[in-house]
Parts: sequence; C-alpha cells; structure tokens
Amino acid sequence: MADTVLAGPGAPAFPEAGAAAAPGTPEPAAPAPAPPEGPANPALQAAGVALLLLALIALGFIVYLYGLSGVQEARSQVVLYQRLQTELAEVGGIAAPLGPTAAGAPIAILDIPSIGIHDMVVVEGTSPENLTLGPGHRRDTPYPGQAGVSQIFGRRATFGGPFARLADLRPGAFIETITGQGEATYTVAAVGNSKVRIEDPAPNKLLLFTASSPVVPSYYVEVDARLTTAPRPTPGVVHVINASELVMASDGGALVLTWTWALALVLVSVVGTLAAIRWSPWVAYLAVTPVALAVLWALYQSLAMLLPNLY
Repeated sequence: MADTVLAGPGAPAFPEAGAAAAPGTPEPAAPAPAPPEGPANPALQAAGVALLLLALIALGFIVYLYGLSGVQEARSQVVLYQRLQTELAEVGGIAAPLGPTAAGAPIAILDIPSIGIHDMVVVEGTSPENLTLGPGHRRDTPYPGQAGVSQIFGRRATFGGPFARLADLRPGAFIETITGQGEATYTVAAVGNSKVRIEDPAPNKLLLFTASSPVVPSYYVEVDARLTTAPRPTPGVVHVINASELVMASDGGALVLTWTWALALVLVSVVGTLAAIRWSPWVAYLAVTPVALAVLWALYQSLAMLLPNLY
C-alpha cells in the first residue's frame, strides 16, 4: 500500500499540473468573442452629413449678413456715387431725378458729420432689396430739401449698417443733403422711437428711421430734423407703395425665390456627389464648387429679403 503524503502548512493549495480536477468543481468560463464590427448605418451617416451641411450654411449666412453684405453695400455705394456725381455735374443738375424714379436709382447725397456719415448715397425706395444698396427714400414722400415731410430709411446692422449710430444723434446736430435741386440743411429737433412718438408740427422736415437693435430689433428709432434752408418745390410723389416699403417690413414675395434657390443648391450638391462617385472627385468638386457658391450667394440674398428692411 502506497504511503499517503499529507500537505503541510507550506504546501500549495492547488493540485499539481496534470492532476484531474475534483469532481463537481466548475471549470472557468472562456471569454466571449467580440462581436464582429458591421458597416455603419448609411441613414445615420447621411443624416449626420446633412446636419453638418445645414450648420455650415447657417454659419455662412451669418458671415454674409454681418460681413460680406457690407462689402456688397460698399461696392454699390461707390458705383452709385459716381453715377449721381455725373448726373449732378450736368448743367443745373438736370440729369438728376427730382421726383418719382426707378427703384434703386441714386437720388441724393447725405451727410451727418456728428455720427460719421459722409457722402452717403440715398437711393429711391425702402424695400429690403432697395436698402441693400444704402439708405432709401420713401417713395410717397417728397425728396430731401423739398417742401413737406421727407423720409429716409437705413439699416442698423446688416449691409454695412449705414444708420448704425443714428440713435446717437442729439438735438442741434446738422444734417445736409444734396439733390438735383442743390443743397439743403436740417437741424435735429428730437430723437424718439415707435414706443415714444415725436410730435412736431413743423411742415418741412426730414425723418430718419432705423432698427432699435443690431441683434433682435423689436421697434424702430426715429430722428426728427427741421429744414433750415428754403424749401424747394416738389413735382409730386408716388401715392401708393408696396407693403414691403413700410417701416420694419420684410419682402414676403422673396419666400418663393428662397425655396427655389434652396432646391437648386440641393440639386447642385446631388449632381456633384454623383459626379464624384462616377468620375474623379477632384474634377467633380472643381466643376461644381463655383456653381454651388453662386447658388449659395443667391440663396443668402433671398433670405436677407425676409428680414425687416431696417435691420
């Protein structure tokens, strides 16, 4: 009979290699294999790309409103100033308009030294589109310098913000205008807004309007200035204007155009993607990018028309 060897206090508590496990002892479970990585969900990928593009378009619109639109307005002012100077240089300024004329045409030069406005061109019309060119003259009022109450609208924040500092005017400040009838001078009598209206019985004056805030305008600022030079005769005014030419109005008609340009942008994107898949991506992108940028610019312009004209 073989001798039985008992484990001492220092002996290992597990069986030697090769020894069979005691009956009833569970074997350690093997680690579960990692699940195979399948392809990403195409629908989620498409949704992610669409959201990213939408965010980029929204960011681009902000850059357009507060940056590029100012460059566009400055360029328009240069062209319009040269045109109006040529018309005023004619004998007696007979080439310059004195009454109702085409919307967007230059009609006057505005100077307000106390707030840094010099040689600013005023155009005919106060629609959102007209005010992308600079301050606009309301067509159912006489021209600056003429007898009666003339009105000029200007943007507060976008397209150069020509009237950004209008609320800084104080009574006694001078406003000068030049039209085909010559120079006219106004003196600021009061500064108010649509919440605190100005009551001024003066028959010959100039009213200037802009938005109350460069962020979210809820009302408008109004400057009342009295004519201090002899009033000029007026050949008449337009008696009916469009709803988009009123204070703080937007152009609802631009909504259809906005959707048209948005669909055009989607179409250009789809065509570019298909071309990149079928042919060389770089060639496709080089061909589509200029078209996409042109469509995007037109889309931004249409979207801007949906904002209040004084913003």
